[in-house]
Amino acid sequence: MPSIDLPNPDRTISPYTLTGTPIPLVKHKAADFPRIAYAAAHVVADPFAPNDPWVTPAIDWDKTLAFRHRLWDLGLGVAEAMDTAQRGMGLGWPEAQELIRRALAEARTRDDALIGCGAGTDHLAPGPDVTIETIIGAYEEQVGFVEGEGGRIILMASRALAASAKSPDDYVRVYDAILSQVKEPVIIHWLGEMFDPALEGYWGRPTHEAAMDVCLDVIAAHADKVDGIKVSLLSKEKEVAMRARLPEGVRMYTGDDFNYAELIAGDGTHHSDALLGIFDAIAPAASAALAALGRGSENEFYELLEPTVPLSRHIFAAPTRFYKTGIVFLAWLNGLQDHFTMVGGQQSARSLQHLSELFRLADRARVLSDPERATARMEAFLAVNGLGK
Repeated sequence: MPSIDLPNPDRTISPYTLTGTPIPLVKHKAADFPRIAYAAAHVVADPFAPNDPWVTPAIDWDKTLAFRHRLWDLGLGVAEAMDTAQRGMGLGWPEAQELIRRALAEARTRDDALIGCGAGTDHLAPGPDVTIETIIGAYEEQVGFVEGEGGRIILMASRALAASAKSPDDYVRVYDAILSQVKEPVIIHWLGEMFDPALEGYWGRPTHEAAMDVCLDVIAAHADKVDGIKVSLLSKEKEVAMRARLPEGVRMYTGDDFNYAELIAGDGTHHSDALLGIFDAIAPAASAALAALGRGSENEFYELLEPTVPLSRHIFAAPTRFYKTGIVFLAWLNGLQDHFTMVGGQQSARSLQHLSELFRLADRARVLSDPERATARMEAFLAVNGLGK
């Protein structure tokens, strides 16, 4: 196995010899899995576009869409235009519309493509003049676009609503209005403030436990219009408590990138399905693990997925909103794109130390698909950052 000199937290440099045998990429169908599993997919930037990355996004559509086909080939669904695609952190609503339009067109070329698309209010800037009616109108605009393109809705949390709501009643009013008119059941996304600080206090309550009561009341009132809820609070205890209270037929989609293995496996009474950003980065491992669970081999499921958890916890470490940098870095190491450039210049959001540890953990998790290539790219990255030979 190859070896590489990597920096340590004490600023020393030491050799690291790779040890992981890559998990092979084996195609699966979603029917092979006992859980519904979406990967929130990233976008591939176009580094040759004559744009200012902090101002105008430029997307490599061919690479971006090819990555979605890879997820479908592995049996995973695509959660499109979500926060993993840098929605609200470099990707605006105009770009999201084009992404949704193109991804849905690609999905229609297959008979096995599971896809849901994010609809929110991110084209509406929060401000003192924004009313609840304005927020409802903004949701209606995005929901109407996705449904008009033939897509299913993932109903994203709203920064404008978090800024404007005076009480839980305002949240109830907005969600009542939208859920009463959607064409098909949606997945509600409760994104915690660790992912987006602007969403602190969502549902109009000061604690997650109290907010959960408001959210569950909304779901219960519209259970026929809610396929499930994705909870991204990075707390297995809160997710377990909430999923036990969901109405029959409403799914819990784990968004817990710290504890997903045990939440997906379940406790014998309840389990979580999955809608995870980390599945973008570890797609072959996630696919193989879910197929093992489908065969009734829980031990193999854990053997494949548990080693990825330390990697995920590192990628999603605080400030959690910068996790996209690690996702794209790993895609580059694995040859899924030709560069480490991101929309909005977000490749600079994580340190050299962080990305060096990511390399080690990805090797131990067996998700470096070609260790020789990954090592060569890591060496090139280190050289640019002053550690060249």
